Amino acid sequence: MDSTAPPKAPEGRRNGRQARNGQELRAYARDRLIESRLTPNAISIAGLIGNLIAAFLVTQHLFFLAGVAFVLGSVMDTLDGRYSRMSGKGTLFGAFLDSTLDRIEEGIVLAAVAGYFAANGQDFAAAMCVVAVLGSLMVSYTRARAEALGVECKVGLATRPVRVVLLSIGLIFAKGAGIGDFELLAPAVYVIAALTIVTTIQRVWHVRNQLSNETTPSPDL
Repeated sequence: MDSTAPPKAPEGRRNGRQARNGQELRAYARDRLIESRLTPNAISIAGLIGNLIAAFLVTQHLFFLAGVAFVLGSVMDTLDGRYSRMSGKGTLFGAFLDSTLDRIEEGIVLAAVAGYFAANGQDFAAAMCVVAVLGSLMVSYTRARAEALGVECKVGLATRPVRVVLLSIGLIFAKGAGIGDFELLAPAVYVIAALTIVTTIQRVWHVRNQLSNETTPSPDL
């Protein structure tokens, strides 16, 4: 053994140094990003473009690529809100634009899927796409109306991340997507339609209970 070799740092100390270096690198990247000209609205627009591309790819029956574009566009939808809070660049209009584009993006992809089903004689699946779009809008609307009344309303199964995951799986594993012998697009739409209906009912019931509790006078003790 070479007695002149420098002693190795303890494992815990090395891990701690690596963790600090990682944190410093992330902090540096975050600061550079905040100082850049990137805005939350630009990220929102990028998400819209990604979903428009996904809808176009659906019309071309390129489902795997459509699924990838839909995932990337949806990731942008997630990042814009976080970046807005982190950077302090958020505005009231930006929040309004983000919510509006979220509804457009989900609807336009499902509309493209409905067109695909209708062109292939799958009328029931096409109708369920309409139900899924309506249900998704109602999930968002019930939350917005509840919060306008001062009631927090995040309950329910079919939150936007859940809907994004389900539709992404359906697109990536659609018939002809090239990944195995699957046909999950129609089942994904059916599940989204069902869950959005259930979630709308859950939120209506939740708001009813919350408002009833607020308006019912407490008994004297």
